[in-house]
Amino acid sequence: MLPLERVAHWDLQVCLRFNRICRRVTWRLLFRGVSGLGDGMAWYALMAFLLLRDHDAAVLPVLHMVGVGLVSTVVYKWLKKRTLRPRPYQTHASIEHFAAPLDSLSFPSGHTLHAVAFTLVVLAYYPALAWLLLPFTLLIAVSRVVLGLHYPSDVLVGAVLGALIAAASLGLLS
Repeated sequence: MLPLERVAHWDLQVCLRFNRICRRVTWRLLFRGVSGLGDGMAWYALMAFLLLRDHDAAVLPVLHMVGVGLVSTVVYKWLKKRTLRPRPYQTHASIEHFAAPLDSLSFPSGHTLHAVAFTLVVLAYYPALAWLLLPFTLLIAVSRVVLGLHYPSDVLVGAVLGALIAAASLGLLS
């Protein structure tokens, strides 16, 4: 088996296993909720909270998040248009989708890319929020596979891209 075939086989097997989790209503509701928060609501709420709590001291971190969010959006949309990878449930009848997708393309995971980028930026300013943001970011990433919306490789690449964008932005400010 060629390396790309191995990745595709692994992607499908992990996707199938994770997707079965949502057959239980409790898990489905949890992962739908987390994924929905990852659409942006949680990040906007965090920005508002930081501004309300820290006033002027939060302006730079919030603007940093906005900038990283814009760059992340451009990068993932550009990649999606070039790769045109369909979502797992569109390609494999055995994979169910348990949430409505924001678009029809799978690669990379924009939710994961944004979650990792935002988390790393916020933690550079507010390391005490790690206990909340790290598990939340992990749940967002897992939710995308569990809900049948992404392959694991979409999520992994999204995480790497988010980390690179955050690291580059933090490097520019230091």
